[in-house]
Amino acid sequence: MFPLRDINPTRSFAFVNVAIIVINCLVFLFELSLGDQLDDFFKHFALVPSAFTHQFGTFEVATMFISMFLHGGWMHLISNMWALYIFGDNIEDRVGHFKYIVFYLLCGVAAALCQTFMAPESRIPTVGASGAIAGVLGAYLVLFPRARVQAILPIFFIIRLVEIPAVIYLGFWFFSQFFTGVAQLGAEDTSGGGIAWWAHVGGFVLGVILIKIFDKGPPKELFDYDPFERYYR
Repeated sequence: MFPLRDINPTRSFAFVNVAIIVINCLVFLFELSLGDQLDDFFKHFALVPSAFTHQFGTFEVATMFISMFLHGGWMHLISNMWALYIFGDNIEDRVGHFKYIVFYLLCGVAAALCQTFMAPESRIPTVGASGAIAGVLGAYLVLFPRARVQAILPIFFIIRLVEIPAVIYLGFWFFSQFFTGVAQLGAEDTSGGGIAWWAHVGGFVLGVILIKIFDKGPPKELFDYDPFERYYR
């Protein structure tokens, strides 16, 4: 399934979420300018689990944050930024702009640490915002489980537009990441052929936990009704 949008209005403009998307896109354009030097750039500035494990220091800590803004290709960038665009605005709207930055970065760090712990000897650079975005998805699942998500569902050669509760869409996404990660545990390299499954799991789980700390609940005067009530009559 590929998400198109969520039916979940916000009260304010999520300028932090937009800024994160813009920064990721600008960094990707910089990556394109490197040409043949991109691989060397990734090896030096991206998070490499084996280097983090055996050469731990200030620079290795910095790579956890740098890696959140690096991407391995157009589809990697577009899929991540689209998911952040759909789900991130509601989390920022709920917790506030500054706390959203802290929340996003902490989820990204948790994702990096989880991937490193599960594949400590991997020499494959870990790049992408998907770990931090997974934290946003976890928070969304907790706060808005009944929000509707419109998605494209391909069935053989037929493409259908479906509308499903967020709890089903995000729950399916999480368990697909988890079980794929488990399936990779017996492999020689648990990075799963370049996809950091455990980064997704780690970011999602911390997002579920952290949002309970960061969220103080919706203002009663603005949210004294259930916007999704019409779906459950």
